[in-house]
Formats: sequence, C-alpha cells, structure tokens
Amino acid sequence: QVQLVESGGGLVQPGGSLRLSCTASGSISSIANMDWYRQAPGKERELVASITNGGSTNYADSVKDRFIIARDNAKNTVYLQMNSLKPEDTAVYYCKANVRSAGPRYLPYWGQGTQVTVSS
Repeated sequence: QVQLVESGGGLVQPGGSLRLSCTASGSISSIANMDWYRQAPGKERELVASITNGGSTNYADSVKDRFIIARDNAKNTVYLQMNSLKPEDTAVYYCKANVRSAGPRYLPYWGQGTQVTVSS
C-alpha cells in the first residue's frame, strides 16, 4: 500500500506565493514520474507540472515561468513552488506518483488534494 499526503495549500492574495509538498510513503521500491494536477470547480483535472526521477521537468503553458516543480528522491517528496499567483490558479491541487512496489510494474497513486485559493 502506498499513500501520498499533500500539504501547503491555503488562501493567498494575487501576486503571492505558496509552496506545496507531497510525500509518498508505504511499500515503495522506486518512483518514476511525480506530477501535480489541479481541478477548478466545473472544470476537468489538468496537468500542471511533472518531473522525472532524473529531474527533467515539464509545465503547462499557463504556469510556465511562475511555478517550479522539484523533488527530493531520498524523501520521496515532490514540491510545487507557485509564484505570481493569479485568481485563475484557484483549484484543488493533487499530486500523483507512479510507484513500483514489490512487483515489476509502476502503478499510479494520488494524493487527497489540497485547496489553493487566490483572492484579495
């Protein structure tokens, strides 16, 4: 069993910053990609940023140059530094990790989500 626990969400004013964290625990042999998604009310869940276990990153166009994804492989943790936040960044943010436990396959696991609200 693998669990992902997120933290760091909250209310912030436009132009402000927040840092999200997500730590994976449980039966973990290795972790491939770690991703951040978000889902705003009435919208589909969308990929915000992803990072490979080698550190290669990818971002949605809407957050490029504002958000930074990073990971600490020793701690099984992924971070999302969010700067210059806009009201349209308001959403529930979810982390996802592709984890290999005892067998050869990587399976996707999701965190419970953390609310980010950008408002004055």
